[in-house]
Amino acid sequence: MTVRHHTVEIDGLNVFYREAGDPSAPTLVLLHGFPTSSIAYRELMEELSDEFHLLAPDYPGFGHSSAPAADEWDYTFDHLADVVDRLLETLGLTSYALHIHDYGAPVGFRLALRHPERITGIVTQNGNAYDEGLTPFWEPIRAYWADPSQANGDALRGLLTREATHWQYTHGVPDTSLVNPDNEAFDQALLDRPGNQEIQLALFLDYGVNPGRYPAWQDYLRTQQPPLLAVWGRNDEIFGPDGARAYARDVKQARIHLLDAGHFPLTTRLKQSAALIRDFLRGLSD
Repeated sequence: MTVRHHTVEIDGLNVFYREAGDPSAPTLVLLHGFPTSSIAYRELMEELSDEFHLLAPDYPGFGHSSAPAADEWDYTFDHLADVVDRLLETLGLTSYALHIHDYGAPVGFRLALRHPERITGIVTQNGNAYDEGLTPFWEPIRAYWADPSQANGDALRGLLTREATHWQYTHGVPDTSLVNPDNEAFDQALLDRPGNQEIQLALFLDYGVNPGRYPAWQDYLRTQQPPLLAVWGRNDEIFGPDGARAYARDVKQARIHLLDAGHFPLTTRLKQSAALIRDFLRGLSD
């Protein structure tokens, strides 16, 4: 499997993406979450590239993409979606499935609402679109939404530490020896870049817009009925399993699989996830 690494200029920013597989094959766009980047998808791309075309971008402020200071660039989910949308258009992609994890959900649903005709299906791995998925983890972040004071912002800086990143990767994992520490080390090194905490705090604050968008996303699911697969870590205490189950309320043929995993199912349930995703993607072309 050959992974190609590209950087293109989008609106004055260098946007990095990984690509694998035959570009003439059905495309799966992989949208990463916090605190990681396209690096989270390297192994899944290896698993699926024999049959599918995979493309995984880094958002501005993440991975190898440009990370302008928070006072120089508007870090909102609308703006992240703008960049990904323009990247896909630059690459000429007009038909693709989405894989959404964590922050990938608000980015991906924005793309789906803009271009419903382009979306062939949705794979969600702990990518939330329902109030039921929001756990008590969000309470201090909700406080920041309600009062974006410096004190409430500073209270969230603990979420940007190595300890918090390690917790995200290992919490709810039955056998933590299966968690490769390389990804969290890479993620943390980027989180620790000067100015990056302010970038992340801006996105924590803007995430408060997303629950208000849930009804529109759910309306899209009900009206468009995109094929949907939820492959969810049932032990996730950031986006709980009720968020996965809720998709079946709006998508009649939704497939829901709750894995014995935490927030990052691909770290410990790669083979199981890949098999389910492969079968789902094959079904899109039947």
